[in-house]
Formats: sequence, structure tokens, C-alpha cells
Amino acid sequence: MESNSDCKTSIIGAGEAGRTISAEPDKQAAHKTNRLFWDTKGTELLGATALPFYGAFITEEACSLLGELSGKTVLEIGCGCGQSLKYAGKRGAAGLWGLDISEQQIEKAKQCLAECGLSAKFICAPMEDECGIPKNYFDVVYSVYAIGWTTDLEATFGRIASYLKKGGEFIFSWSHPIHKCIAAENGSFVFKKSYFDESWYSVSLGENTLTMSDRMLSTYINALAGAGFFIEQMVERSDAEIISSCDDNNDFAKKARVLPVTFVIKARKQ
Repeated sequence: MESNSDCKTSIIGAGEAGRTISAEPDKQAAHKTNRLFWDTKGTELLGATALPFYGAFITEEACSLLGELSGKTVLEIGCGCGQSLKYAGKRGAAGLWGLDISEQQIEKAKQCLAECGLSAKFICAPMEDECGIPKNYFDVVYSVYAIGWTTDLEATFGRIASYLKKGGEFIFSWSHPIHKCIAAENGSFVFKKSYFDESWYSVSLGENTLTMSDRMLSTYINALAGAGFFIEQMVERSDAEIISSCDDNNDFAKKARVLPVTFVIKARKQ
């Protein structure tokens, strides 16, 4: 594992200023905007967070949330360029599936898996939509820094529950919401927005635009409960060993020492 590869932040959780759109998104417009971003400059501008990293400073190697994957059927929500599917395949998963909104990302994922002798079934669609994924079929569904893009959290969790077998596991990570509220300024950390503000906003990255929202932790937890999940574990403490490998002047690492920047939840379908 490259110890310094997780010492930088991204637009997902950097405390950046965005232009507020509304309390409720235009789902089709948000899908179109975000799909265009990931089809063109997404990975180039934001990079790719993939297993064994769940995001900044939290790893599967330290947390062991996925457990034994040998022989299991696995679905990734927001599979991107396929690095996490590659990780699951090398750990013995018997069936790999990937869902992503970007056709270009799926093409990259196919190439990534082919290069190491693996293959997967891919579906290009928004995670909120009915898209032909089999019901009561998967042992494990996971998502690495993708769930936060959904325009309908309750619908997404409901669909994920329908994909899982009874007792199946759902593991997902995202930028910790408190991280989005606080920014480094002149050697101090200051609040830049309200933790309770879940309004949708747009962020410009050069010629590209992203549409997103910052949800409270309680919003994720209540949506999981509403979809019939039992929460088994939540991780939000940064890995001190990874932080120690970062440059002493790295503001993001300094922030991770005093507050959570990533969270991971493991839930089980009841």
C-alpha cells in the first residue's frame, strides 16, 4: 500500500464554496451534469478512491469490514475505473458486478479487469433507478466514495436492499459531513457552513460542473433503517499511521488528526 497516496483531499469534502441550487435537485439535470463530468474529466481532476482505501485515511486492511470474499457474489455501486472490483476479484469473489453512471468509466473498468484476467457484468445507470440488477442475489454490495452522488438516498438504499440476499452485507464510504463544514485558514480551522444545511449546490472545476449535496450522518443512518438495514459497524477515526506518513505541512492531514474526514458504515439486510 502506498502510504502517502491518501494524504490529499478532493472536491468531495474540501470545504469548498459552491453555488446553492435548491433544497431538492432536478434529478435528470444532476445526472446529466455529473455523467458528463465523469465521462470527460472526472478521474483526471478528482483522482480515484479505491479499495483497499475507503477514502482519506481509512483502509480495509485496518478495518476488515468486507471479510472473506471467496466464493461470494459482489456488486459495486459507482464502480468507476474498476480498481475496487479488481481488489474484490483478487480476493476470490466468485461473481463481480459493477454499476456506474458513466459509460466511459465502465469502459476503463472493463480494461482494468481484463488486464489481470478478471471480468464483471456492468450496468450503466444512475444508482437510484431500476436498471435490471437481479433481486435477492448478492452476498455483498459495497460502494467507495460514490453513494453521496445519489439524488435520492432513500430510493438508492431501498434498491440496494432489494439486490441483497437476506443477511447480505452493505458497506459504503463517503466524505464525513463535519469535514465539509470546516476549512483550514491561516493556521486555524474555521466553520464555513452549517452542518444541518443539506441544500444542493453546484461546484465549477474549470469547464466542468458538479452537482451535489452534503447530508448529515443521521440522514444516512435513518435512510438505512428505513430500507430495512441493521447497522453493524461505523468507522470514522483516521488511521494514525497513514497520517504520520504525510508531510507535516499538509493541512488535510492536520485536519484528520482532530476530526473525521471519512466515514464508513457496514450494514446488514435483515
